[in-house]
Amino acid sequence: MKLSELKTGERGVVVRVNGHGSFRKRILEMGFINGNVVNVVMNAPLKDPIEYEVIGYKISLRREEAAMIEVIGESEALAAEQTPNRASGFSQEDTSCEDADILAAKMKALAEERGHVIRVALVGNPNCGKTSLFNIASGSHEHVGNYSGVTVDAKEGRLRHKDYEFILVDLPGTYSLSGFSPEELYVRKNLVENTPDVVINVVDSSNLERNLYLTAQIIDMNLRVVMALNMFDELEAKGDELDIKTLGQLLGMPLIPTVSKTGRGISELLDTVIKVYENADPQLARHIHINHGAELEHSIDRIKLLIQKNEDIRYRYSTRYLAIKYLENDKDVTETVEKLANRDEIIAARFEEQKRFESMMGTTPESAIIDAKYAFVKGALAETYKPCTTRKKRRNITDRIDGVVTNRWFAFPIFILLLYLVFECTFTLGEYPMQWIEWLVEKFGDFVSTYMKEGALKDLVVDGIIGGVGSVLVFLPNILILYLCISLLEDSGYMARAAFIMDKLMHKMGLHGKSFIPMIMGFGCNVPAIMATRTIESLKSRLITILIIPLMSCAGRLPIYILVVGAFFPKYGGAVMLGIYLLGIVLAVISAKVMSRFIKDDDLPFVMELPPYRVPTAKSVFRHTWEKGKQYLHKMAGIILVCSIIIWFLGYFPNHKKYDTVAEQQENSYIGYIGKAIAPVLEPLGFDWRMGVGILSGIGAKELVVSSLGVMYSAEEVSSAGGPDGDSNRDTAVLADGTAGEVVEGGNTMLQRALQKSITPAAALAFMVFVLLYFPCIATFVAIKQEAGGWKWAIGSAVYTIILAWIMAFIVYRIALLFL
Repeated sequence: MKLSELKTGERGVVVRVNGHGSFRKRILEMGFINGNVVNVVMNAPLKDPIEYEVIGYKISLRREEAAMIEVIGESEALAAEQTPNRASGFSQEDTSCEDADILAAKMKALAEERGHVIRVALVGNPNCGKTSLFNIASGSHEHVGNYSGVTVDAKEGRLRHKDYEFILVDLPGTYSLSGFSPEELYVRKNLVENTPDVVINVVDSSNLERNLYLTAQIIDMNLRVVMALNMFDELEAKGDELDIKTLGQLLGMPLIPTVSKTGRGISELLDTVIKVYENADPQLARHIHINHGAELEHSIDRIKLLIQKNEDIRYRYSTRYLAIKYLENDKDVTETVEKLANRDEIIAARFEEQKRFESMMGTTPESAIIDAKYAFVKGALAETYKPCTTRKKRRNITDRIDGVVTNRWFAFPIFILLLYLVFECTFTLGEYPMQWIEWLVEKFGDFVSTYMKEGALKDLVVDGIIGGVGSVLVFLPNILILYLCISLLEDSGYMARAAFIMDKLMHKMGLHGKSFIPMIMGFGCNVPAIMATRTIESLKSRLITILIIPLMSCAGRLPIYILVVGAFFPKYGGAVMLGIYLLGIVLAVISAKVMSRFIKDDDLPFVMELPPYRVPTAKSVFRHTWEKGKQYLHKMAGIILVCSIIIWFLGYFPNHKKYDTVAEQQENSYIGYIGKAIAPVLEPLGFDWRMGVGILSGIGAKELVVSSLGVMYSAEEVSSAGGPDGDSNRDTAVLADGTAGEVVEGGNTMLQRALQKSITPAAALAFMVFVLLYFPCIATFVAIKQEAGGWKWAIGSAVYTIILAWIMAFIVYRIALLFL
């Protein structure tokens, strides 16, 4: 609880002091340190300030300042006892000295325990190994990709180390705290509004100058910082030398070499965090000020002193940091500062100082501040960093690979070839385990059917649950293979090259090169892809990217493609699937070009790091693949199971027993009524009413399309496909249009054989196109609303994709009828 919450006459034991720099230091010097008892003497008549007694003398604090001090109160200590009256022999009404001593001991014990919890924020540039360090330290299973934008939200993990519990918060990777993009604002707000006990600044040792610019901005915030010199093995491998101790003194923070992928230095890093948290060695983490030059420092000091007149802001912010960002015209800080009581005086001072500085120096304070920080970084490295002089300058492996994959003539063919290989592997390698799972599901269904009594319950279990969920379960291997391939491309560093080679095309579309990364992520799942757009600084590019990501074919659509391709186009599976995915990309390009004419905003330059190629670790790749597989299984156990039961119910009632055949039963069920209601709209596309029901169910989740079809076709008499004699090995079957069509022997699931009897190959191809383009799932719909900033964008996206899906499916169907 907060010290400000204690009432007059109550007491508490200090756990920790939150807040920034000088405020925190002043409070600690007054005696508010962990384990000290604080008594509430009295409140002022207006309840503010409050007089406290600590270590024998009385101190007056404002309520807002007291709220920054965490304590264990008497009531909290009593509540912590399982049976207070018996275990400790005291209650809240007891007033004897002996009971008071017992209570005080309990409070101190709880304060000691609570004080051994350290909240640590991980901050660093993209690709610095921050999430890898988070994973190896906390054991969490976050995905580690070798490009910017993997972490788009704060991830939290816990671990114990030397009697301390660490709460690790993995913040998004960012190059600065300037507030140009949502991720920069997100990181900054976490550091300011939810101030961590210690910040671990993760730095890529192989690229110190770029990484230390962010460090220079963190220094301005006056936080307790420990630097993890990550990937230190790469610096050593190059033969470079770094004076770690001297650099730490210049930066005012301890530096610990680490290697996240092996765990080197992690234990020492956590030990150092404990020392900084306990303030065991004041010289270990001492606050410094970056000198921005005499004229800038004069401007900073003037505005800082004006801000400091507002006492209520000093405990929440470093006033020097506010002054610097205010001179930089930072929008977020400007809003904060200009709400202060003396706002007019501060605004006038900034105007005068900016005008004075520009007239004297010939540049803006914003540019001068950036230059000063880079000058500070270069100066610190000049004294401490010595690159290897004996190493011959030669192209490294990254340069040699880039010479091929980013080549003017080879880049796009290689990119398309890699996508083709991904989809070919997904289709071909996944076919065998898919057949095994299909066989198990079929045998399990037969077993249940044999031993359950006839009736609605048996039909629910066999047709609804096993038929519906089982029809989706069989595609789990294909999903895992797709995620495995995507993980390999991400972790190797190729994804960043894909964004690089696509930048010019993206720009012509009115987008940013960074837009390509979320678009490719959309192949896995549209929801995290939409969240990943936070890394795009340009509002226009970010909004357009959000709106076109639903056109990227997510993994939820993959079971539908495999189902249809396996039934109708098995000989050209990889090519057909590549064509579907490319169609989504092409339509996304066209859509973006159209939208860019209506959405106006200032474009920002393309700035994106091309990280060195790294060999993906098997542990990271397989762990990420399995995590996605678990999400798929959880979805089947949740929404897919529930919706399968609902679909079965709608297809079973109201008059199941009145009809002799399954076709008649379903046609006259609730689901039949729904399907027939939308049939006129879908009839020009070659779809029957059951396909229409499948499309409607896909609104919840795209996997439900297969589940719905599985429920509706589960009892289809596929054994008669060869003719009246029921020979299932015949090579032809009568298709929906009355013509003979080829039925592939072996390898086809029951659902695929049923589809071969019901629809034409042209309609099947149009069905895949419709599923590719129409309404995104509910989760994506909500994500668009949250990230784009309103329902109008989500609803507009839904309407647009439905219309586009119908038009494109109609065109594909009519063209396909000429050839299939």
